[in-house]
Amino acid sequence: MAIGILTFAMMGARLVTIMELLSRGIPVENFLKFILYTLPVVLTYTIPWSILVATMVVFGRLSADSEITAMRACGVSILQIIAPLLLIVMAMTALCLYLQVNAGPPMLWEARKLMKNTAMTNPMALFVPGQQIAYEGTLIYIDDKVGNELRGLQMYSFDDELNQKQDIFAERAVLTSDDQQMKLHAKLYKCIIGSYENGVKRTIYNDELEFSFDYGAKLSQEAVSLRAKFLPADQLLALMKLERKRGASKEDMCDLEVELNQRIAMALSPIAFLLLGLPLAIRTSRRETSVGLFLSVILGGIFFLSLIVCESMISFYYIYPQYLIWLPNLIFQGLGAALLYRVSQQ
Repeated sequence: MAIGILTFAMMGARLVTIMELLSRGIPVENFLKFILYTLPVVLTYTIPWSILVATMVVFGRLSADSEITAMRACGVSILQIIAPLLLIVMAMTALCLYLQVNAGPPMLWEARKLMKNTAMTNPMALFVPGQQIAYEGTLIYIDDKVGNELRGLQMYSFDDELNQKQDIFAERAVLTSDDQQMKLHAKLYKCIIGSYENGVKRTIYNDELEFSFDYGAKLSQEAVSLRAKFLPADQLLALMKLERKRGASKEDMCDLEVELNQRIAMALSPIAFLLLGLPLAIRTSRRETSVGLFLSVILGGIFFLSLIVCESMISFYYIYPQYLIWLPNLIFQGLGAALLYRVSQQ
């Protein structure tokens, strides 16, 4: 239950965006593919958190009903009590490890590529009257749209220093997409083009203006320069080996090493959550499940926030963030083992 609820909650923001695009004409199969592609990455967060929630709720209730006391009075040790749970957690850890290092990153890239392809092949779905669209230094605004026709089009282009380069005003524009050649064609009617050069604006009036955007070449270019976060573990290790042979600096290698260590540390987090959640659940001894849920949210938030902070220290390579990223796991596991030992001795 916890996995289902947390997964739905974490995908909620993305689902709202996709549902909005779906209402504008995005095919339903693309929506389902996007859910499938993003699910592995979401599960790597929700499975560990769900283990913590389930542990706090179930063992908190067992402790409150004196079930654990009764079992221990019958000669059943803490280790025997949690042995079935250890097997479940080890299986979940193996699943998280597979999702983190192999399945998740390539499927996350597929989700990103799917959204870009969908946007290019269904360009009208991107435009909403009264809302601006930002794309690679260009702002686009429309007053209305009918079919594949945009009305009251305004485009503003900026350079890297946010200086305005060009503005285009058109009474209407017609967009068409060529799926085979992967090109987007735009035809503007009754347009005013303003170009800025050295602080001087030059204005041109055209009855018609046509241009094309080769999004196929753009997507191919991005696929060649695939980022490390989208690579499976074997390709990431091969890239690290190649960079070392090229004589890459410690700063360049730090980025790759942090990515690899972050994946493994996240995959092993179910063990840390189990070790810390068990003694806390037993010691709280409350019937109210809200206590266990509250502690689960707090501990999970602290753990994931710690990982994010350690990952953000990539630029400070001299403090070895690739090793600091293991601190949340070590702290949770060490503290949990110590508390569990104290509980077993009582």
